[in-house]
Amino acid sequence: MLDAQRNFVDQLVALVESRSVDVVLIAGDVYDRALPGLDVVKLLDDALVRITQAGASVVLTSGNHDSAIRLGFASRLLERGGVHLRTQVEELDVPVLFPLYTAQDSAGMGQLAIYGIPYLEPRLVAERLGAENPNHFDVTLAAVELIRKDVQKRRASGPVYPVVLAHTFASGGITSESERDLSIGGLGAVPLDLFEDFAYTALGHLHGRQELAPNVRYSGSPLAYSFSEAKHRKGAWLVDLDTHGVAVVEEVLWDAPKALATLRGTLEDLLGDTEHAWAESAYCQVTLTDAQRPAQAMERVRARFPDTLVLSFDPQGVQARTSTSYSNRLAAAEDDLGVCCGFLDHVRDRGANHAEEAALREALEAVRLQEAGL
Repeated sequence: MLDAQRNFVDQLVALVESRSVDVVLIAGDVYDRALPGLDVVKLLDDALVRITQAGASVVLTSGNHDSAIRLGFASRLLERGGVHLRTQVEELDVPVLFPLYTAQDSAGMGQLAIYGIPYLEPRLVAERLGAENPNHFDVTLAAVELIRKDVQKRRASGPVYPVVLAHTFASGGITSESERDLSIGGLGAVPLDLFEDFAYTALGHLHGRQELAPNVRYSGSPLAYSFSEAKHRKGAWLVDLDTHGVAVVEEVLWDAPKALATLRGTLEDLLGDTEHAWAESAYCQVTLTDAQRPAQAMERVRARFPDTLVLSFDPQGVQARTSTSYSNRLAAAEDDLGVCCGFLDHVRDRGANHAEEAALREALEAVRLQEAGL
């Protein structure tokens, strides 16, 4: 998906330039794995260079898919170029500071303090944070308390408006199939009121762009990474802050190079129905409902929908398969040909046709003759 990701970066850079964006916040899951490919690392490098050349600073935290140590490499050096990484527990209460201006007063009205909370693995950081229990709530609470104390200390010298960047699962967020679970049974969710003291909280982890509160939002992933995201409107939030907090929040939408389509029906209906013409250029997830699994199903589907990525079968109008185990059915086969034909029926829900049965009979006869030394 590198080309699609490059297309997103082009749109992001264009937005930074056209709207004079001051800071771009990236709330974790920069990569999709701890050891990303070299071409992916290069793409991030190009993106950061282009964003900063367009005039914006970048504040970036690590997510649960990232390796915090690898992502945080050279952070002090990158900071000189306007890229601020927050990947370590020790930096939770070390904000990135920007002067806050209003349209009426260009002399400055205090400081915008951006704090980064990377993904916190409870078992690894609870003791270091002094959390009472090694769970997501307690470690996030401990991190937030550190930030609150730093804000109070700084306010002794003047106005401070805190913004928090956090990679976590906040209560009320809508999930998709693409996120890796932070914990079993939803126990990793943290309550929204942890963030109520901040001017704005930019969240990462969930792939759907969503508003949990006027000042707490997920930007979501810039691209869809599973068909559960087919109805997502991918984008970001353009946030204006002033001395009263959030002044304006504007939705920004990214154009996707390809749409996602989830199609369901019999093979003949899908291949012949003109209503599906729009999906011919989309990434497709197709479910066939034919009573018997069609031969060469994927090849025939891709003849019309060439970017079909997932093909599944849900036969309709047939009796449920007998509960007899496959091993019992195998034992009941009358001969070797019955075993082979039964296997075909088991794996594809369709018995052997005359041509297939003839080919199997010929193959079995060849084996018999070879074993007999003839």
